[in-house]
Amino acid sequence: MADVQELLRQREELERQIKQMQSSVRSDALAQIKELMSQHNLSTADLTVAGKKGAKGGGTVAPKYRDPESGTTWSGRGLKPKWVTAALESGKSLDDMAIKS
Repeated sequence: MADVQELLRQREELERQIKQMQSSVRSDALAQIKELMSQHNLSTADLTVAGKKGAKGGGTVAPKYRDPESGTTWSGRGLKPKWVTAALESGKSLDDMAIKS
């Protein structure tokens, strides 16, 4: 039967081997990633954009309406701003405030 000192030595050797193997696997993975990025002409910026394509929300919507007095804009989504409500109550229509492209 092995004594405690021998088992501790074996554990240290196994931990060293584990660290060495993890480092090797990581280096191989990085090399493979760099090769694929080179083959497909990708940059790190492409990776961050690709990850956000499927995400919902967070994007901005172009404004559709503008307050002629203050220049404030509204996308037409969500609650109507006070200036839109006031304009509608005064007889104007959304077409009157639409941003013409």
